[in-house]
Amino acid sequence: MDSRRAPFIPYGRHCIDDADVDAVVAVLRGSFLTTGPAVSAFEDALRTRVRASHAVVCANGTAALHLAMMVLDFTPGDVAIVPSITFAATANAVRYVGGEVIFADVDPATGLMRADHFEAAMQRAGKRKVKAVLPVLLAGQGTDAPQIAETAAKRGIKVIEDASHAIGGCYRIDGQEFTVGACAHSDLTTFSFHPVKTVAMGEGGAITTNSETYALRLRRLREHGIERKEFVRPGMAFADDGTANPWYHELQELGFNYRASDMQCALGVSQLRKLDRFVGRRAELVARYDRLLAEKLPVVRPLRRTPEFTPGWHLYVVQIDFAALGRSRAKVMRALRRRGIGTQVHYIPLHQQPYYRARCGEQSLPGAEQYYARALSLPLFPDLTEGEQERVVTALAEVLHA
Repeated sequence: MDSRRAPFIPYGRHCIDDADVDAVVAVLRGSFLTTGPAVSAFEDALRTRVRASHAVVCANGTAALHLAMMVLDFTPGDVAIVPSITFAATANAVRYVGGEVIFADVDPATGLMRADHFEAAMQRAGKRKVKAVLPVLLAGQGTDAPQIAETAAKRGIKVIEDASHAIGGCYRIDGQEFTVGACAHSDLTTFSFHPVKTVAMGEGGAITTNSETYALRLRRLREHGIERKEFVRPGMAFADDGTANPWYHELQELGFNYRASDMQCALGVSQLRKLDRFVGRRAELVARYDRLLAEKLPVVRPLRRTPEFTPGWHLYVVQIDFAALGRSRAKVMRALRRRGIGTQVHYIPLHQQPYYRARCGEQSLPGAEQYYARALSLPLFPDLTEGEQERVVTALAEVLHA
């Protein structure tokens, strides 16, 4: 088949089946479209799956990051350390609560912030108070979780793990297995359920934690800051007989409407039931890409694997030395698109984005800059066929060798 007439292959795509559709339809035919039983059902399913004590679902992954930052009570001048290679939301959440960002460099072969990058960023903080660090599990894998957690704990720094790419992953330390989201080496972990993610809810996010205090406050902040159980004005809250007035609630702090609907959560529960299959299929496709590229296109290198991690792959990022090949990345992407292949770049270093460059000043993070110069994300999703993978690799070889 002429690849230019074949169906377009996007870099990512949701996988929805009849069970997912039936789950949403059941909500539409029920009594609750939001704040109903599907919300708690999803939270229970997620916390059980990732082995955390609590899960709090919310509107999207950005809301999850914002809520996680809010419970840390940032004050003006407080600092958070964020790897430069991540989506803007990771750093933006720090700014939403009035914090300042210090960007950490990354390993150019993985795009990940290591423990030494964290240490270097803390040195650049000087006398400013570093209150949080946000390790990002880029593409689905992470590294140095125990080392980062130990360093943070010694300095009173909270760890918010951005696992938007990594649901279904795990890692082993000294023979012990830890699930991404279990918060074994973090105070809070955030997830995204955008349609291109492994679990799709249309839009949706969640925070997991082992702190009941954090979980209670996250739920209150998710719903405007309104409290319906623990009151600070009992004279207004309770009737003469000591029972709570049925209408009463208290606005105890400023929150947001970051709720997720029952429709989203019903879809999320259905998707979580297939998580092992999704993660397994993505792993098969990643391994096959590795083999095809090694055989047909050795100038294209997959991201280096971190040995302790069994990733829940979200992206298949490759590194291509476009300059050495005499090829413009933009021209390569356009040529692939003409052949029906969608690609993307994850991500432009945040320290080079105009907003953060103006706020944080000009700086050089060579690992992030090298990673970015060579990064290209190829199509990866559970319904990708082996024939489509062959198309992708063949088209890439044609374009690079043209």
